[in-house]
Amino acid sequence: MTKHGKKYLAAAAKVDPDKAYSSEEAVALVKETSITKFDGTVEVHIRLGVDPRHADQQVRDVVVLPHGLGKSVRVLVFAQGEGAMLARNAGADVVADDNETIAKIQGGWTDFDVAIATQDMMGQVGRLGKVLGPRGLMPNPKAGTVVPAEDLPRVIEEAKAGRVEFRVDKTANLHVPIGKVSFEYKQLFENFSALMEAVRKARPASTKGVYIRRITLTSTMGPGIKVDPAQAQTLAVRE
Repeated sequence: MTKHGKKYLAAAAKVDPDKAYSSEEAVALVKETSITKFDGTVEVHIRLGVDPRHADQQVRDVVVLPHGLGKSVRVLVFAQGEGAMLARNAGADVVADDNETIAKIQGGWTDFDVAIATQDMMGQVGRLGKVLGPRGLMPNPKAGTVVPAEDLPRVIEEAKAGRVEFRVDKTANLHVPIGKVSFEYKQLFENFSALMEAVRKARPASTKGVYIRRITLTSTMGPGIKVDPAQAQTLAVRE
């Protein structure tokens, strides 16, 4: 059993483990129960009523959080010719338009947060799957990170503004950051609302029964706070 320090125990004492809080209460509580000296990250963990073993029950999409994530996002773009020029002008941190950069990635370099590719580069990008895939950096049409060259400025801007990809894992859970503890309550609440709306819309048509089964809000090293799933979904519809 994990031993917790006094700070954690004091924070955990403020949370009723048997209560499913409203979204408003949970967001306020996650700020109040943060225990790190550094500016912790607020994450949402969602248990879904899907079977990830089936291709038609995969949940994967993106959400542009209205207030971003509170950190600078390093964007790498796989593009060539005009696409490479557009990417540089749009503020991409790295443009992989030469064999040298691609070989560097093949060797394990992944000093970036988001990878975007133009369609004509996917032949080369596909060979980097072993490096990019496990780190969640592989460009994918479903996630909106494989685009025509003319769309690069918009997608780069969104990525830097707080565009977050979410994807169900093997245990039918989503783990999504929504900002920093230092964010104002309203900013965290609006980011949470935007995420819930995106998750609701990403429901696979083949899913039967309860779709969003459990929601937990946490800050880095802080206690988990249960959120009432029914209330959070009505919030998404209302927003």
